[in-house]
Amino acid sequence: MGTGTFAEPAFDRLLAAGHDVPCLVTQPGKEKQSKARGSTRQTGEGMEALAARHGVPVWRPGNINDPENVARLHAFGADLLVVAAYGQILKPEVLGAATLGGINLHASLLPRHRGAAPVAWAIISGDAETGVSVIRMTPALDAGEVIGVRKTPIGPDETAGALEARLALVAAELAVESVGNLASGTVCGILQDQSLVTRAPKLNKQMGDLDWEKDARFLARWVRAMQPWPTAYTTLHRQGQPPVRLLVVSAEALPSSGGAPGEILRPPADLAHLPVCCSDGVLALKVVQPAGKAAMTAEAFLRGRPWAPDDKMARGA
Repeated sequence: MGTGTFAEPAFDRLLAAGHDVPCLVTQPGKEKQSKARGSTRQTGEGMEALAARHGVPVWRPGNINDPENVARLHAFGADLLVVAAYGQILKPEVLGAATLGGINLHASLLPRHRGAAPVAWAIISGDAETGVSVIRMTPALDAGEVIGVRKTPIGPDETAGALEARLALVAAELAVESVGNLASGTVCGILQDQSLVTRAPKLNKQMGDLDWEKDARFLARWVRAMQPWPTAYTTLHRQGQPPVRLLVVSAEALPSSGGAPGEILRPPADLAHLPVCCSDGVLALKVVQPAGKAAMTAEAFLRGRPWAPDDKMARGA
């Protein structure tokens, strides 16, 4: 049961390991919708394409918890549900459709970052490391016993997209190992410490709007966490000209300058970056994308737009 690129390697590895997968359960229309919009969320082969290549039937129920869908799930007679970024909360009736219940591949070191966007929130939080946890599924969100875990450091410039791609490969190895341990009866689950729980809520487009009242180091992490979606952005205001929305593709934090949040400092002589003041420090915009145009370096952007002392960045249009 999975949707998207995080689930693909685990699905592929379980098939390659010789496990009998009677069905792929995936979200209806998500891949086709994302490709039609040119979304950066789905860039792999695609779960349905993988299933077709291996001759696995595909099922796209609108709500897996509906009684008729639960009945169909029971009819497979499955030993185990393997879930990765499926996108629906599974009720007890669904989990009871397999002899051993379900396991979930979660891209964090649980109980840290429970929720829909653990990779982004690990970067936002400034975590030095993250990983993948395999848990026995329960009705409570990401709250089951941990039966497998792998850790990995977070690179200083790593985006959420790049990190998730690495974690997907980690999850694939751990999925095969965990299923093997369950089959042999050698699994020992570890209860999660409730006092260490943090939340990783779903991202939305509005979260990309940069808040210049935050400090530069936080905003540099925020830019990385918003890649590839929803992408960080801000609005450039210039005297006598309409506001210009800029996607911020790449940025780094620099020491404090004493300017007001959103104030644009005089760009360096080499135009290597576009420096914007924060509550503490300066966020140097390195790659930006003006609305309706391709991404470009700060140098290319500034060369066509001479800097003026009253230029500023702000939230909203």
